[in-house]
Amino acid sequence: MIKDFILPDIGEGIVECELVEWLIQEGDVIVEDQPVAEVMTDKALVQIPSPFTGTVVSLHYQAGDIARVHSPLFAVELAGQEPAGASAAVAEEPPAANAPSAAEAAPPAQPVSPAQVAEEDFILPDIGEGIVECEVVTWQVQEGDLIAEDQPVVDVMTDKALVEIPAPRAGRVTRLYYAQGETARVHTPLFAIIPTEADGAAVVAARKSPQATQGVTASGRTPPGAPDFPWRRGKVLAGPAVRRLGREYELDLTQVPGSGKDGRILKEDVEQYRERLARRPATAPAACPAAPAASEIRIEPIRGIKAAMAKRMLEAVSSIPHFTYGDEVEMNALLQLRAQLKPRAEQQGVRLTLMPFIMKAMALAAQQFPIVNSRVNADCTELHYVASCNIGMAVDSKIGLLVPNVKGVERLSILDVAREVQRLTDAARAGKLKQEDMQDGTLSISNIGALGGTYMVPVINKPEVAIVALGKTRSLPRFDASGQVVASQVMNISWSGDHRVLDGATMARFSNLWKSYLEDPASMLLDLA
Repeated sequence: MIKDFILPDIGEGIVECELVEWLIQEGDVIVEDQPVAEVMTDKALVQIPSPFTGTVVSLHYQAGDIARVHSPLFAVELAGQEPAGASAAVAEEPPAANAPSAAEAAPPAQPVSPAQVAEEDFILPDIGEGIVECEVVTWQVQEGDLIAEDQPVVDVMTDKALVEIPAPRAGRVTRLYYAQGETARVHTPLFAIIPTEADGAAVVAARKSPQATQGVTASGRTPPGAPDFPWRRGKVLAGPAVRRLGREYELDLTQVPGSGKDGRILKEDVEQYRERLARRPATAPAACPAAPAASEIRIEPIRGIKAAMAKRMLEAVSSIPHFTYGDEVEMNALLQLRAQLKPRAEQQGVRLTLMPFIMKAMALAAQQFPIVNSRVNADCTELHYVASCNIGMAVDSKIGLLVPNVKGVERLSILDVAREVQRLTDAARAGKLKQEDMQDGTLSISNIGALGGTYMVPVINKPEVAIVALGKTRSLPRFDASGQVVASQVMNISWSGDHRVLDGATMARFSNLWKSYLEDPASMLLDLA
């Protein structure tokens, strides 16, 4: 069997690369993981290993050509398969004197099954820097389904985000290599398809086979044009957000009637179905399952975002000597300014919270204290001073704690920061964050006050060197300039710093500058670029 090697994703956002050098030639016998080519992206020189053992049949590009991701790079005749020319060579041998004719000797033609047509594996590409495995959350297709190019096939959960994997080409799904809940490894087959051009022959052959029945193809799927009611056949037609909602409510989506196009299940369908279930009368006591014994313990595996958080937090607290610095900020002037600007922001469709002001003030203060905006290498021998202030914010999403960051806060207006805060928050809660939204943070904010908290000692988001926790804003008695007791809006703040590179004096000076911007927002105008 001859198989094409499909060039996988070789870097975030990279769609093509230059083929610098072939390390093999046509006719060479290669083994799995042997380097076969060197390609140059816009970031680095990358060596491509072979996933197959076999003989190189053809190289689809020459040195200097531009190769595109998800297109064939070279072809291999797999080891242990009959050579492509073997049958032809036998056919050219002269027949024996008394040999029967070809028509007499040939056995009756057998129908070609879809498995005999060229099947292609989809190799799970790199889906994030340093990510080597992910959890298969939801298959959106079944074996035998016809799919279109770029159609969503599966949702997978990395340690950073939920990622939707699309189909690289149109065709028929022949194999799903993992069940839902299993862990798939990068650079291994995720599913297999027969491309549309090959699948046409398979479908014709299947319809001619004795197994084909009227109205149903050999694959067991209803042919094109037949009525399709997904919830009656066990196949669910719904988007990822709807599927996640179904999992959260612990509903069987195959029982939910869909009101969308072609029976697609919408969010409101799930909500209505859940309400109907809630209104149903309770079953008789005899039919209720027995209550679990007091000694029973429910065991739930720690996976996805929660597993990643456990690993990262353990690594942070065990390798970073934390120290904490606390203070309080009077928010009266900032609250008044926000109330004044909020209607104007809403006219532009922007939700204006306090977070954009807090981030902007932090970015301005970091320009005076760049060490707070630095990152430290693994063995703490180097400090990397980052020019861009990428401020992360912890979001309590339904899939776990996520920390997306707003890039280049020092270059953005308050309104631009607000737009990014809104986009990232909505994406995090919908499980739709991109990998780049989670990477390259330099400072982090944990807004525990949004949940009613007042104080917290946050854990540093390694390799950053500082993080702040914001408490809720409370009305407390304070003295004004004339010594009179007045009601003041006060927010408690708690900084955690990496004591290997920061000391308390530096943290205090940085925090005081940041605090001065928040207590007197007009002072920020002097330092705005």
